[in-house]
Amino acid sequence: MDTQGAFDSQSTIKDCATVFALSTMTSSVQVYNLSQNIQEDDLQHLQLFTEYGRLAMEEIYQKPFQTLMFLIRDWSYPYEHSYGLEGGKQFLEKRLQIDEDFKRELRNLVPLLLAPENLVEKEISGSKVTCRDLVEYFKAYIKIYQGEELPHPKSMLQATAEANNLAAVAGARDTYCKSMEQVCGGDKPYIAPSDLERKHLDLKEVAIKQFRSVKKMGGDEFCRRYQDQLEAEIEETYANFIKHNDGKNIFYAARTPATLFAVMFAMYIISGLTGFIGLNSIAVLCNLVMGLALTFLCTWAYVKYSGEFREIGTMIDQIAETLWEQRSPRKVFSKLFEVTRRRMVHRALSSAQRQRLSSNNNKKKN
Repeated sequence: MDTQGAFDSQSTIKDCATVFALSTMTSSVQVYNLSQNIQEDDLQHLQLFTEYGRLAMEEIYQKPFQTLMFLIRDWSYPYEHSYGLEGGKQFLEKRLQIDEDFKRELRNLVPLLLAPENLVEKEISGSKVTCRDLVEYFKAYIKIYQGEELPHPKSMLQATAEANNLAAVAGARDTYCKSMEQVCGGDKPYIAPSDLERKHLDLKEVAIKQFRSVKKMGGDEFCRRYQDQLEAEIEETYANFIKHNDGKNIFYAARTPATLFAVMFAMYIISGLTGFIGLNSIAVLCNLVMGLALTFLCTWAYVKYSGEFREIGTMIDQIAETLWEQRSPRKVFSKLFEVTRRRMVHRALSSAQRQRLSSNNNKKKN
């Protein structure tokens, strides 16, 4: 592919990288044409261009070229390395080879930098930075370097303050989570909700004190926003601990089948009573509700056994929980009993009135 060339007075490095990446993606043989010699910056540009091509092709772990050839025009040293493929191979191997002196001195430098007694811990605002903190700092710094221009020093200071507070939030939240795991973790038995709430409030206060004790940048008003964020995250985590703790309660786990069975039993009794006294419409309605509850119970049992259709199981649990907590069955049953009682009283009164009328008629005839 013949291109306009690279690194002239009007082309940016992004333009050159784009052209090279397109050439790499569409060529089976890529010829890297250089002038007079291979310089170090030529290899650096090659690496940069290659990364652009890799990103475009989304093939990070495969080699970027089918075939790559260096073509040096106006070669000035044919007496050292002859023209052609063989001379070019010798020259390239020599250029890419690392000097023995460099290897030897590198072996001396690495222990000097990485020896445990020589390692220097990173500090920001007088506090040592942990690995968790470092992640937060990277997230904040990446945001300010995403623009086309270099960030203003004030922006960098604000990003550092933000990362500093986020690191404090992460540390305090981690302390809260670890402490709560000791109270109601996976291997801990069920704990009473009142005791769990009391532990939550105590540990929440400990986490907030830890957050406040960390040296932070940005001032009290700036830090207050992150304290509110910490409290919100702790409350969200506490809600998950409540669900986890409730799952350990065998009575809580049996709430759904117990509620559905109670509905079925009540509907069966009411259906029998209403059918006995002639309220067939109510009896049919009760039988319908009983069949629906039985269907829910069988579906719930299958979901718990197989682990499939969990959304349906969650919906059934929510319906049962609503009936349990709001005592809706009691309300429904009381209304049904009230209607039944009224109908029975009405029938009894009607029967008594008929008997009175019949007796009065008999007396008149006599």
